[in-house]
Amino acid sequence: MELVIVVAAAQNGVIGINNTLPWRISADLQHFKQVTIGHPIIMGRKTYDSIGKPLPGRTTIVVTRQADWQAEGYEDQVKVAYSLEGAMELAEQIAAQMGVAEAMLVGGAQLYRQALERVSKVHLTRVHAEIEGDAWFPELDGNIWAEVQCVRYKADEKNEYDYSFVELHRR
Repeated sequence: MELVIVVAAAQNGVIGINNTLPWRISADLQHFKQVTIGHPIIMGRKTYDSIGKPLPGRTTIVVTRQADWQAEGYEDQVKVAYSLEGAMELAEQIAAQMGVAEAMLVGGAQLYRQALERVSKVHLTRVHAEIEGDAWFPELDGNIWAEVQCVRYKADEKNEYDYSFVELHRR
């Protein structure tokens, strides 16, 4: 199973502020859904809490250190892991059941940093702005990551900033 990061980050690496997205880019949410649907998704507890419920069409695995944490009301739809390794083991089982070869890591910053060496691909929405925030995505080393696709878009009434959908593969 391949581990794939899905992230939106500003030019300065910001991915969030106060556990929310610091921009409104409707196309990014649509892109996120398109890339992740039908796959197991791994996220940290704070990321899950910011969403508040499992996302349809995806099996959610939440990584937390809280031994008694559960997704209230969604226990049958949300799996809990107590480490990235545990989440990856669960994701591999779920991916096999779903007939897919990838699991998607969708946040937050701490999990991105922990997983980066194990990731084979990154789906990055680059927000073309310098944004204030309190969570950052690590800088990707061009010697390790190759850009294989980049499609740029202009801001409009539904997308607050110019942005690009970038796909990177490990060299």
